[in-house]
Amino acid sequence: MSTTGSRRRDITVADVAKAANVSKAQAARALGNYGAVSDDVRERVLAAAEELSYRPNELARSMNTGKSNTIGVVVGDIENPHFGLAMRGITDAAKRSGYNVILINTDEERAAEVEAVRVLLDKRVDGLIVAPASSVESQHLQHVQHSGRPLVLLDRAAHGLDAETFAVDMAAISFESTKYLIEAGHRRIAFVSTVRTDGPYVPGMLLDSSQISDRLDGIRRAFEEKGLTQPVDLVRLNAGDEESIRRVTRDLLQGPDAATAIIASDGLIALSVVEAIQESGLSIPGDVSLLMYDDFPWTRLTTPPLTVIAQPVYDMGKAAANALIRQIEGRKPAAGGPALTASLIRRGSVGSPKGAKVYSPAGG
Repeated sequence: MSTTGSRRRDITVADVAKAANVSKAQAARALGNYGAVSDDVRERVLAAAEELSYRPNELARSMNTGKSNTIGVVVGDIENPHFGLAMRGITDAAKRSGYNVILINTDEERAAEVEAVRVLLDKRVDGLIVAPASSVESQHLQHVQHSGRPLVLLDRAAHGLDAETFAVDMAAISFESTKYLIEAGHRRIAFVSTVRTDGPYVPGMLLDSSQISDRLDGIRRAFEEKGLTQPVDLVRLNAGDEESIRRVTRDLLQGPDAATAIIASDGLIALSVVEAIQESGLSIPGDVSLLMYDDFPWTRLTTPPLTVIAQPVYDMGKAAANALIRQIEGRKPAAGGPALTASLIRRGSVGSPKGAKVYSPAGG
């Protein structure tokens, strides 16, 4: 006997109607909770549905009601704990409001993001949350808005797109953290990111990520405030995979003008940076200081514990989902949204470079 032939077929509305001894139209109204139907009929239909283990056809229901009770989420790298934590916030908020979530990962590829948005629209999601792979090229997101589908941006803004955006002010916290490194005596401060560019970093160049642009702006302003020249040769972008990050780190730590402090733009980068420092026989912070974005449990377990820029990532995801659901349901925004601010948590991975003077207002 074949497996296919023995497989139990799906129970339909017609099966439920027959078991409840009502018309198919009555069963559909009772199951879909729409239209006029008597209490007696509703009770019989629901009892029959439970007895038969009936599961509704969500696609058919969405075509009838115009709602799928599903939201689509598009992120660049779900392997990055930053997005994993944001997703937890999104799914928790969605579940409380009776919505399901469909997640698509794009590996930070804009073409993959365009396709992901198309797929989600075809699946009739009620709205989308997107962490844009590009803050510059956003025509596909503009199309979402023009179609009337609610859209919320997560973690990054998109130029020319008037959409609710849930992200931290990166320029401000980057300024504060760089100032902290400078005041500890550092001048050769490196910044490592995976954001893709066509060539080496040049101040003022247009970057795909609004987040990285804002962080670099904060670094620049911190050097300018102290009357110092930012070492732009230590800004390393395009650090794609683990080996690439380790190679970049080893390069930053070589020569007479080696970096004395490294800022890692996320936790995955920081792991590879720490590994490369250890492989080079160097110590943190004795030979090089390290500061990273996002506060995860493992950052408190290293020796020494890492100085981090903590972001309210879970709250960011939760707020984005709540805002999207509010838009879907046609409700007005509440006065005074959640405060999404980052904070610098000083631990043991930042010290003064060898032979350097700690900055003081009298002369640094």
